[in-house]
Amino acid sequence: MMTQQPMITGRNHMVVAGHYLATEAGMKMLEAGGNAIDAGVAAGIALGILQSDQVQFSGVAPMLIYLAERDAVISVAGLGPWPQATDPNYFFEQCNGQIPLGLRRTVIPAAPDAWIRILKQFGTMSFAEVAGPAIHWAREGFTVHPIMARFLSRYRDNYAKFPSNAAIWLHPDGRPRQEGDWLVQTDLADALSYMVAEETAARGKGGDRFAGLEAARLAFYQGDIARTITDYHAAHDGWLTMADLGNYHTPIETPLAIPFAGATVYSCRPWCQGPALLQMLRILEGIDLPAMGHNSADYVHTLAEAIKLAFADRERYYGDPDVIDVPIEQLLSAEHGAQRRSMIDPKQAAPELPDAGEIAGFGGVPFRPLNDPAAVEIAPDTSYVASIDKAGNICSITPSDVSFESPVIPGLGFCPSARGAQSFARANHAASIAPGKRPRLTPNPALLMAPGRLAMPFGAPGGDTQPQGMLQVLLNHLLFDMNIQAAVEAPRFSTHSQPNSFEPHDAKPGRLAVEASIGQETGTELAKRGHDIEWLPDRADAVAGVCAISANLETGLLSGGADPRRSGRAMGW
Repeated sequence: MMTQQPMITGRNHMVVAGHYLATEAGMKMLEAGGNAIDAGVAAGIALGILQSDQVQFSGVAPMLIYLAERDAVISVAGLGPWPQATDPNYFFEQCNGQIPLGLRRTVIPAAPDAWIRILKQFGTMSFAEVAGPAIHWAREGFTVHPIMARFLSRYRDNYAKFPSNAAIWLHPDGRPRQEGDWLVQTDLADALSYMVAEETAARGKGGDRFAGLEAARLAFYQGDIARTITDYHAAHDGWLTMADLGNYHTPIETPLAIPFAGATVYSCRPWCQGPALLQMLRILEGIDLPAMGHNSADYVHTLAEAIKLAFADRERYYGDPDVIDVPIEQLLSAEHGAQRRSMIDPKQAAPELPDAGEIAGFGGVPFRPLNDPAAVEIAPDTSYVASIDKAGNICSITPSDVSFESPVIPGLGFCPSARGAQSFARANHAASIAPGKRPRLTPNPALLMAPGRLAMPFGAPGGDTQPQGMLQVLLNHLLFDMNIQAAVEAPRFSTHSQPNSFEPHDAKPGRLAVEASIGQETGTELAKRGHDIEWLPDRADAVAGVCAISANLETGLLSGGADPRRSGRAMGW
């Protein structure tokens, strides 16, 4: 099958990212002698400029990293908690159980600390080097690409609510910037340049690379940037303080993992929705999917029902494991997967989200969303970057945070993480709001490792469609032998019975969104089984934007897959 985008191959190193210039930024680091960590950080920081509608430098950046020398996978959370001054009753009582747009959605920005921490521990370059391409594009500008133009138009009214945001992403007359418009972000370039200057000063005083990187981090978390952020919060009834910023350090953790199809699939922990992908695989592992036929009615129905079952558990149990007890071992067990699998009716779709599996002694109060088919809009936020170097180090990173839910801090050019929108303003919910508690994040990088055979970092933007799209691409590649670009481009679908992870957490019970090329006959059969079919155009942005690298460890060939549904590109050598 001829793919829409050429499959990029190489044998030395590769980068795939959600924007083509971010891919170039990562490649520049590798060509200059850096490793996959340097490349991943450079591409990730660049995404905060090039896709600043969907990714903020001051947002979130969950990561999975394979360290070849250690033969180990680590997880970097890159997600900050609610400030200590957070008052949940403000949302419970004064906001009628909602989390309105604005400053009080802010959680502690985590991405800058995460970028710098992995550079210090596993990279080779300075902050100035990895941030150089981003600073250049922020200061000198770049053209607005089609996906950004679409999202700026979609969220025009939100941007207009905040004058500092409108000044960047809207024209003076209030029109959103259009495809091909030149976008310059001078304040953001200045903020990053200040961090570089602090790094340079520290090294000029006899400090080494580590001292310089720490100086850059302190510039954000304790220096002028921190003061500018917290002064704005103090003046506008925000909750973020210097103590919140100064005390923040992203944890490095052991990731979750399950066996599947002769490989091991890794995810971050249940402060994000990543374990739901692992649960989907556990449910499906006992089914002969290839025998059903790719994207047949049986196949689509089975995957959709498995996704619903995993999401039902997500809604009942997932939350910040530093604050609540999450029975993650039980949820990821083969026994639990088999029990959930037994609930799939091959001839009838569940009309709404099924009940969660019962695990004695665990689980918050189930959330019953507003069921309004007209109200749900797929969240567009997030991007992705994967990198592999000659030594075999691998990064899988899902940076995120939008610029249309809270105000840009004047003079800085960014919105501190508004990821509080993924908490629930409901007492006793697993992902409820609490001081020092992290929201339940949608970004969820993944990594597959089959020693001596295959390595595959993969991820996507798209809110609740992320693990759904990632699941389908993984199965396309592993079970249906599609090359990675064909696996990414193949027609996809997504279910929307689950509460939207974003405020106001509404749902479309029974809704199955299907790309047109899956076929009318298949759609008709799915409708007979009770699915509420919503037809999408081919390669729609509503079914996630998956990117991946497939490394054949037997031959040494690297292959990159970038989704034409978004602005992703792969480059390798």
